[in-house]
Amino acid sequence: MDIKNQTVEKLRPCVDISVDQSLKAMNLVDVNKHAGNTVVSDKNRSAPIGVFDSGVGGLSVYLHLAQQLPTEHYIYYADTLNVPYGNRDSEDIEMLTLKAVEWLHKQGCKLIVIACNSASAYALDTARRCYPHIPIVGLVPALKPAVLASKSGHVAVLATKATLNGTLLNDVIANFAQPNNTVVTKYFDPQLVPWVEAGMSEQDETAQRLRQQVRIFANEGVDQLVLGCTHYPFFKTFLLDEIAQQQLSIQVIDSGQAIAERVRQLLIANNLSASLMSEKRENLTQKTSNKNTITRPPLTFHATKYSDRLCALVERLLGTEMALQYYSL
Repeated sequence: MDIKNQTVEKLRPCVDISVDQSLKAMNLVDVNKHAGNTVVSDKNRSAPIGVFDSGVGGLSVYLHLAQQLPTEHYIYYADTLNVPYGNRDSEDIEMLTLKAVEWLHKQGCKLIVIACNSASAYALDTARRCYPHIPIVGLVPALKPAVLASKSGHVAVLATKATLNGTLLNDVIANFAQPNNTVVTKYFDPQLVPWVEAGMSEQDETAQRLRQQVRIFANEGVDQLVLGCTHYPFFKTFLLDEIAQQQLSIQVIDSGQAIAERVRQLLIANNLSASLMSEKRENLTQKTSNKNTITRPPLTFHATKYSDRLCALVERLLGTEMALQYYSL
C-alpha cells in the first residue's frame, strides 16, 4: 500500500509483546563486531531493515543508511509515546527497547538498527541475546575515532544523561581514552533535543548557549567534539559554521556514517543485500531500456503516538522530497 505525505492509516496496536520469545567500522568502537553473521536465504533480501529510536533523532541515521544503501526498504519505529529515553532509568529503557525490537522482528526485518544511544547503552546486549538470529546494530558515541584524531589529548562528548552514564561510553573512556592519555569532557544540555524539534532557531537561548559552550571547549583545549545523540547531527552544520566563524580548531564527529557502513558490511556478509536483487532486475531491464536510475523505496514510519506536529517535524528533518508512509501503532 502506497501512502505518502500526510496520509495516515490506523493499525491495530501491537499486543502480546514477550521478551522471552526470543564497529569496528570507520574506526568506531567494537560495539557492533558481534552484530551477527547468520546466513539467510535469498528470498529475505527484499525484507526491510528496521530502525528504532525513542523519537525522530534516529532519522539522522536513516539518512546515512538511505544514502549508502538506497535500494533497501526501511521501517522506522518511533516510540513517541514514551520519548525521551535519556532521563529514564535503565530498566525502563531496556523494557521499551526490547518491545520495539520485538515489534520490528514481527514485521519480518532482516536487520535491526537501534538508532538511539540511550537504548543501545542499556539494552543492546540483551536484545542480541533475545534475538541471536537477527543482526542488531547499536549506537555508541564516536569517541574512539575522536581519541585517535585528537592532537590536544582532550575531546568532548555531547549526549543525554543516560548515554553519558551508560556502560558503552564509559568502557571506551576507561579502556581506550585513558590509556591513550586523552581527557574526555562530558556535556549535557536538556534543551538541545527540544531545540532541534522546534526548528533550531539561531536566535534561541539554546543556540546562544551552544555557541558559548563551543568557545569554552576551545579555551579548554578540546579539538574533537563528539555528537552522542541522534538528534544532534541535525545541528552539525550550525556547529561547523560557528566553529568557522570563531576560527576554532575543533572537529565535529558523529557515528551515522560508520553505522551505515557497518550495516552494509553485515548485509553483504549474510547475503541479505537488496542491491543483489536490484542488479538482477537491472540485467533484465537493460535489454529493453537504457535507464539506470535507482528508485528509492519510501520510508515506512511507525509511531506509538501520532500527531500532525510529528508529521511536520519528520518532513522538516528529512525534506519534503522524501517519500514517506505514516502509520500510528
